[in-house]
Amino acid sequence: MLKVLCRRLTRIQQIVKPCKRNRLSALKPYNYPSPPAAFSAEVMNPMDESDVGISCYISHLPGFRGILKQRYSDFIVNEVDLDGNVVHLTSLDAPLEILEEKEVKVTDQPDKSYATEVESFRSLAGDSDADKLKDFIDKISSGVDVSDEYIILSPSSNKSHRTEIHNFFKERLKLLVTDTVDGPEDSSKCVRVRLNVGGNSGRGRNSRKRKERGDKPYDSRGSDHWPQDLGKFLRFHLYKENKDTQEALGLIAKMLGVQPRSFGFAGTKDKRSISTQRVTVFKQRANKLAALNERLIGIKVGDFCHVNEGLQLGQLFGNQFTITLRGIVAESDDIIKASVISLGKNGFINYFGLQRFGSGSVPTYLIGATLLRGEWKAAVNMILDPREGEKNPISRVREYYKESGDIDGTLMQLPRHLVAERAILQCLKKNQQNYLQALKGIPRTLRMMYVHSYQSYLWNNAASFRVQKHGFDQVVVGDLVYCKEPCTEKETYLECEDGSGNDTNDSINPDEISETDVPEERNISVKAVNEEDIRSGTYTIDDVVLPLPGSRVIYPSNDIAKIYHDLAEKDGVKLTESMHNVKEFSITNMTGSYRRVFQKPKDFEWELIAYSDGTQSLAETDWDIISKTVTSSQVRDSGSAKDKDDELPIGIRTESKNIEAENNNDQELGPEPERMDEIKIKTVSQPEECLDGSSAQENQMALKMTFTLPASCYATMAVRELLKTSTSVAYHKSLNE
Repeated sequence: MLKVLCRRLTRIQQIVKPCKRNRLSALKPYNYPSPPAAFSAEVMNPMDESDVGISCYISHLPGFRGILKQRYSDFIVNEVDLDGNVVHLTSLDAPLEILEEKEVKVTDQPDKSYATEVESFRSLAGDSDADKLKDFIDKISSGVDVSDEYIILSPSSNKSHRTEIHNFFKERLKLLVTDTVDGPEDSSKCVRVRLNVGGNSGRGRNSRKRKERGDKPYDSRGSDHWPQDLGKFLRFHLYKENKDTQEALGLIAKMLGVQPRSFGFAGTKDKRSISTQRVTVFKQRANKLAALNERLIGIKVGDFCHVNEGLQLGQLFGNQFTITLRGIVAESDDIIKASVISLGKNGFINYFGLQRFGSGSVPTYLIGATLLRGEWKAAVNMILDPREGEKNPISRVREYYKESGDIDGTLMQLPRHLVAERAILQCLKKNQQNYLQALKGIPRTLRMMYVHSYQSYLWNNAASFRVQKHGFDQVVVGDLVYCKEPCTEKETYLECEDGSGNDTNDSINPDEISETDVPEERNISVKAVNEEDIRSGTYTIDDVVLPLPGSRVIYPSNDIAKIYHDLAEKDGVKLTESMHNVKEFSITNMTGSYRRVFQKPKDFEWELIAYSDGTQSLAETDWDIISKTVTSSQVRDSGSAKDKDDELPIGIRTESKNIEAENNNDQELGPEPERMDEIKIKTVSQPEECLDGSSAQENQMALKMTFTLPASCYATMAVRELLKTSTSVAYHKSLNE
């Protein structure tokens, strides 16, 4: 069937050839990327993989056509925890909690009308807020349990006015307590009012000041009364469709009336995907979160339990990916099978993917190099200036600021998701010449992303040189490897600094960071391979690592080390000394880390699927399974399955091929003992014919793969090894045209 399909569609015109592996042949000098002498964001073209050092492949096999992320359901990500458990959403129900009985002590019993206080508050806050307050007090007076409820007053950007409101409650309505939460606009805040549980205002001699709680990863105000036998953190599974992790948690935070920093998670997930991951939130009830499911769109929460510790970035093994490549076209079905087997057996080059370097025409690594040189004004301009290919509304705002310099007018028009741009402009309002301070106004993990991106740029280029020069099948003298035994010569430990290569849970542009990115290992020694190691065969290619530059890493003791320093020198950057006195924008102030050069997917399975409806989902999600269970239950309750078929997810489970079972350790790549024309192709249900009798759509082929990768690995680089084509969004969009 696949051969017939291939003859119907356009044959691939060019097949990208992999880098040569013959280490004995004469090699051309490494082609160093050349940074623009006079950078201008307006003339930059969209970034290509070769611009960031992604240029080699492991296998010699030709690639084939396939569309990545044609639908966001074609890219499913399930987090894998530290115990190796794959995280799934299995239940939306809140568990029954045996809680301590709450003692509600209030200074003034709610048996009075508080009419005088409400009218005084009306003159202070207005009719709308006064009416909210009256209704809330009436509810308390009626005996309704409101210990978990609150009201949000109208947003205000006037801090003095908010202080008057806080003082009013402190002095005249002591049965209630207030705090401040974020408002709908960046510059606005809202006062939150709730019952004073515990009989004090929380502002006595022993209360914590705002400064003392500023470094907490969660908002602990008003939460002192908590059952002793209940974990202070509620852990739940977050399922989201086509949304960034921060975006989803931001919506949930607003609905709960808490700060986004109240949440903890192990890593960010792709935006254009369907993903499930663990999240913790400080001192919240499961029933409150479960109730949000009716209001949330594209987001579901469930599998609740209380724990004593919140999640922190990096507390995961990795991610399980289910990737569907649509519109598959190859010279033969033999190529598809051989390519997939090669990927399972040999893996792929563990490049940092394009997501690491930003989605716009201004690569983050160029901004990083500018910061490392200490050129603050240039860096600010690179972030703010108009960009080629950007959406018109945003482009117009950038043009407006460049021509007018009107900060207030620009902030009014600038979308909120442009976090770095808004932070810079807010700082420039105070001092238009202090560009360094404006850069420091960007959330730390976002501003450090630029420098980490430059480290990744150097790493990618070094990895390409390593493959070009020495191949992928053996260790050579001078390679860096993880030590398997106590090292007796120069070594270093992977003690990565906080945030070195990390994307933590501060606000970041969801279009620029899409995958979990944490140091691979900590406190593991690294050494350079010597002749004795080669003779003993102690180390394999899987042990080879390359450094992300920093003050506590060593470089390979062969010609690969020169790549780092030559590239940095071309960019005007020094890796061994600081070029300015701002530590956070200096390589020498970063510890650095190591990353494996080659990565093999774990638990790799694949199957070919024939389909005809391009809108049809070809992989089952957690929500599909839950919906099917709920629907089946409803059918049983009603005693009829009529009109329920459309609600059921499409059945897609068929026999798949397990790569690890098919390949022995040293088996040569080639056809399996079974005949290649016996590859099993599953056919999903076909749509009915149109009213005029014609077929709805022509049959197409898809390749579905499921595999697990450690944290910090990019699944798109595994796809690249298969297709031998770019993984850029622009390229795969063009395949749909």
